[in-house]
Amino acid sequence: MKILGERHPVNRLPAGPHGEHPRLAVSGLTVRFGGLTAVDDVSFDVHPGEVVALIGPNGAGKTTLFNAVCGLVAWQGRVDIDGRPAPRRTADLHGHGLARTLQGLGLFAGLTVRENVLAPIATMRTADARVAEQLDKLDLTAMADVPVSALSYPDRKRAALARALVTDPRLLLLDEPAGGLGADDIADLAGIIQTIAGGGCSVLLVEHHVDFVMKAADQIVVLDFGRCIARGTPDQIRVDPRVEEAYLGVKAIA
Repeated sequence: MKILGERHPVNRLPAGPHGEHPRLAVSGLTVRFGGLTAVDDVSFDVHPGEVVALIGPNGAGKTTLFNAVCGLVAWQGRVDIDGRPAPRRTADLHGHGLARTLQGLGLFAGLTVRENVLAPIATMRTADARVAEQLDKLDLTAMADVPVSALSYPDRKRAALARALVTDPRLLLLDEPAGGLGADDIADLAGIIQTIAGGGCSVLLVEHHVDFVMKAADQIVVLDFGRCIARGTPDQIRVDPRVEEAYLGVKAIA
């Protein structure tokens, strides 16, 4: 794919009057559903050009945290995007420089690839050029006029990614992007995500595929029972005994 590239160096810039804020700053995030605490006092940053993965066992709070950042559930604590409060409603995502892909893709089956990618920016004067750019980057130009229902699952995944990127987000949120993909497609996707981040768009993703996370992520946040039990690089997470015990297992992490 044309978008593939070498792994980029992470550019971490500190918050403060003379430096950039983190692209996403999550501090003390807590989500409660009645008497159940689904996310419990979680804090982490995503810096410009960085890929951060949320992992953990089923029920750990990954998707709930993800939904909180997107304004889908009520939360307590603080969430900032580029130093500004995050949206409290999903309708405000684009205005805050966010874009999200859905686990179920969310494509319009009866529309073509081009029409699906165009949908978020149809009223913009530069819409056609921006759609063409994303189709080219993701090797979808030849499929532009094909209904998405006729595409293979990996191609539909790329169409959903192109639709998110056409809004030119500063922060891209990916919900299980490797789900349903084979080994070759997962390796390609890891390269795509690293290249997207290399262009300055930060990425936060929720994922179950450990091999994919280890290839794609610069930093990993591990949740268990709603709490953050570990944060670090893939190499640090591989050898963290708390992670082995809670989720990955010695063989899986090795």
